[in-house]
Amino acid sequence: MPISKSAKKAFRSSERKRAHNLIWEQKLKKSLKKVDKNNAREVISLIDKTAKNHLISKNKAARLKSRLAKKFGPFKSAQKEASKIQKHPVVKKKSSGSKSKNSKHEARNSKQIRNPKS
Repeated sequence: MPISKSAKKAFRSSERKRAHNLIWEQKLKKSLKKVDKNNAREVISLIDKTAKNHLISKNKAARLKSRLAKKFGPFKSAQKEASKIQKHPVVKKKSSGSKSKNSKHEARNSKQIRNPKS
């Protein structure tokens, strides 16, 4: 058992984190057992969330997602679907001819680089 005050606090913190991690691990295990074609996307999302929080490694997450894709077919990502919907890409306007403060500093720095002092 922890003796010092900071060790006791660290112990309490680790117990809270452990309980939280166990909940997420149990969610993942249950969802992997009950996965089907209808909820496969939700399971993939859950896999990504657990990998992001380091409950499972990124390689394990990739392996699980690959197996799901092999079993239920490839899944289209949300970004690909959104890009098909968007007809006209956003075009940034060019700035007017005025120079900003940063361009003056960049010009000064580029002169220093071109003509370094010996």
